[in-house]
Amino acid sequence: MSIDSSKHTSMVSIHIAEEVRDYRVSLYAKAMDVKVRHDYDYSYVIDGLREKLVLNKDDLKNHPVVRALRDFYWRLGIDPTKVRPSSEALVRRFLMGKMPRINNVVDAGNIASIETLVPIGIYDLTMVKGGLVLRRAISNEEFVDITGKASRLAGKEIVLADEQGVIHVFPYRDALRTSIKDDTSRILVVGCYIMDGMDASLARVAVDRTIELIRGSELYSH
Repeated sequence: MSIDSSKHTSMVSIHIAEEVRDYRVSLYAKAMDVKVRHDYDYSYVIDGLREKLVLNKDDLKNHPVVRALRDFYWRLGIDPTKVRPSSEALVRRFLMGKMPRINNVVDAGNIASIETLVPIGIYDLTMVKGGLVLRRAISNEEFVDITGKASRLAGKEIVLADEQGVIHVFPYRDALRTSIKDDTSRILVVGCYIMDGMDASLARVAVDRTIELIRGSELYSH
């Protein structure tokens, strides 16, 4: 781990397992200290985003980033019209006027994901145990999603995992164990990208934008 002193954040390296390298997937990740708040206002950002976002649903599915994510799903044998990448699902909700409000940390990631179409994951670092690895899921491996629903993975998924198990099914579902709670004090912000069709710099932009929004919410909360 190397320190990015210009932004006072930590660059985090995540091991990419050999078995998933052929899928040409990767992650860009940074850690930061936070104060989770509910007394914040992102309305000015969201209102501006509504004015700038001119996509309709047909445009969305043909967007180069969404296309890269969908093509990746097809390579895994997953139908992306039934299981959508998180960023596509989020933009679809946004276009219907449904913008979830959770807290300043989660909402920052959602805004950055809508702006860039990069899937963003945010995790409570105090709940991450040991090193992180992007690997193939184990057949019948348990995964408890952010809603608390438990399921068994098929073994064809690519997952982000620590020593205790899966914290993210790439690139659309996060685990309950590492979800952001009111007492979360340090987070890991992860941008997912596919090397074929997406630029690594876009994942960096999305992660840095998330950090920028969180910092702004801490400075200008009510």
